[in-house]
Amino acid sequence: MRASYLVRQRFRYAYPGPIRNLRHRLVVAPPLAYGDQHRTRHVLTVTPPARVVWELDAYGNSTATIVADRIGEAIEFEYEATVDRYGGELPTVSARWLRDPRYRTPSMLTVPCEGLRDAAALLGGAGGDAYALAERINEFVASHMRYVAGATSVETTAAEAYAQRAGVCQDYAHVMIALARETGLAARYVSGHLIGEGGTHAWVEVLVPSPDTSRALVWAFDPTHRRRTNLDYIFVAAGRDFADVTPTSGRFVAPYIGEFTSERSVDRVEIERAAC
Repeated sequence: MRASYLVRQRFRYAYPGPIRNLRHRLVVAPPLAYGDQHRTRHVLTVTPPARVVWELDAYGNSTATIVADRIGEAIEFEYEATVDRYGGELPTVSARWLRDPRYRTPSMLTVPCEGLRDAAALLGGAGGDAYALAERINEFVASHMRYVAGATSVETTAAEAYAQRAGVCQDYAHVMIALARETGLAARYVSGHLIGEGGTHAWVEVLVPSPDTSRALVWAFDPTHRRRTNLDYIFVAAGRDFADVTPTSGRFVAPYIGEFTSERSVDRVEIERAAC
């Protein structure tokens, strides 16, 4: 089966007056190819026009840096991409990520508290292989957290979210990553889209050895929805935690701050079933 999606995002920053020396970073572009996911087209429009530099970051994510000496009273970024997913092909990444300490040790937002360390000891001591352990962690997070919009912020750590047993998708992901790394699994934070939710969504990828020793298998779990990911998920970027893959961020020089508004949508535009 093939599913095609149209991804649209718009970010607008309005200011009381001119700003100078703008340097803005967008992490919104799905990779050209990842597992069964393929980006067939994309376009970024910046208004007013500014210099755009596309490059790969330290984690292999596609990033756009927008540079402008001066902006009048507003700047807008519009991004659109078409993505196909074919289903059935498990993603793989370079085996070097299995050994990379950035995916095996706590990051700023995933440092475990005593409660998370105790939970990790119980989960890790229950036996079974790496997949069974990852599933247990996913189930544990889903059953011990409540989805409460507004209960946390983008700066909330896994320990803080776990202490109140509440948060949003990014908190669920941070808690699962903290547990996974504490039990010896290599895990990374994923920023992407889930059909039907409109905005961005977060989930977790656990990396394990592959029969091809040059590659590592990727198992993707969504603790917010207590399941593995499926064709309704669009991968955009991955890193240690949310801070590595913040969709929109930047800096400028001015004696005031801006007002931020955004719109996001992901629509399934085509479904084809292979002939039997």
